[in-house]
Amino acid sequence: MKPLTVLFAGLGSIGQRHLRNLLAALPVPPRLLAYRTRGDDRIFTDDLRVEAPTGLEQKYGIEAFSDLNAALEQKPDVVFVTNPTSRHLEVALAAARAGCHLFLEKPVSHQWSGVEDLLAELKKHGRVGYVGYQFRFHPAFEKIAQWVKEGRLGKVAAVRAEVGEYMPNFHQYEDYRETYPARADLGGGVVLCQIHEYDLLYALFGLPDEVYAVGGHTSRLEIDVEDTAQALFRYHRDGEADLSAQIHQDFLQRPARRNFQIIGDEGSIWWDYLGKTLQISGADGVIVVKENYAELPRNHMFVSEMRHFLACLDGRESPRVSLADGIQSLRMALVVKKSIETKMPVML
Repeated sequence: MKPLTVLFAGLGSIGQRHLRNLLAALPVPPRLLAYRTRGDDRIFTDDLRVEAPTGLEQKYGIEAFSDLNAALEQKPDVVFVTNPTSRHLEVALAAARAGCHLFLEKPVSHQWSGVEDLLAELKKHGRVGYVGYQFRFHPAFEKIAQWVKEGRLGKVAAVRAEVGEYMPNFHQYEDYRETYPARADLGGGVVLCQIHEYDLLYALFGLPDEVYAVGGHTSRLEIDVEDTAQALFRYHRDGEADLSAQIHQDFLQRPARRNFQIIGDEGSIWWDYLGKTLQISGADGVIVVKENYAELPRNHMFVSEMRHFLACLDGRESPRVSLADGIQSLRMALVVKKSIETKMPVML
C-alpha cells in the first residue's frame, strides 16, 4: 500500500481524535497536511484535556497551509472536514472538485444550499463521501438495528430519545460562548450539534413524513442559538399515522443524559448510552437481553468507524453512512428548525 496524502481541515479535539485513529489504523504512515486558519497549536487527549499548549504540528509532522487552494495543490487523496459546521461545505466542495475522497464530520452543513452540488461532485469523480456518525458503530446500536431489521419487536409504535448536556461542561479548557455550538454564525445550536439521534432514527426507520417541533433559546446561557428542542416525527403508512418518534435535545441537563427507547407490540428496547446499558424485553415484559458496556472505551466507536472508512477507500466495504445518508439527517434537522421558527408542522 502506497502512503496516503491526507489533508485535515480543522484540528480541534475531534480532528485530532480522527488523526490519532487514522495513524493507528494505517499500515503505512501517511503524509499529513492541514488547512489551518486559527493556528491553535494545542494538543488534546481522548478525554478532552489539553495535553500540551503547543507542539501539535511538530508532534505529528504536519505540513500546515493557511490557503485551501495551496493545500489542495498537494493532491491529497483524502480530506477530513472537521472545522466548524458553517464552514464544512466550502472545504468539502473544493476538495470534491479536486478529486479527493471525503470524511465529513457531522452534520453535513448548517444549511441546504450547496449540499446537492457536493453530492453531484463526488458522484462525478467517483469518490467516497462519508459522514462521521460514530454511534452507528456502538455495539448496542448494532444489536438494536439487528432486532429492528429482523422484526423481533413486532410492530413498532413509538420511539423516544433524549440527549441533554450542560454546554459549559463540553470543553472546560475554553469559554463556551466562543465555541461553535454556541454561535449561529458557526452553525451551532442544539438541533445541529446533537444531531446523532436524528441519524439513528433515520438508520432504523428511514425518513419521516412530518415533523412538529418547539424550542428555542430558553435558558440564561450567553448564546445566540436554540438550547432546547422537542421534535415529534410522524411516519405514515397507507395514508395513516403509523409510527411516532419524539426526540428531546438540550444544552442544560446536569448530570448529562442520553438514551434511546423503542416500543413495539412484541418487545421494547431501552439503551442508556451514558449509563452504559442495553435492555431488550419480550412481549411478556421479561428482559431477554441485558448488556453492560462499562468496560467499552468511548474511542471504540471512532476506531471502528475509521477502520470502516479506510475499507471503503479500498473498495472492500460500502459506506455505512454515505453522504446521501448524512444529507437525510441534515434534512430532518433543518425541518425541525423550520418548525420551531414557524410554530407549524412541516412535511418532509
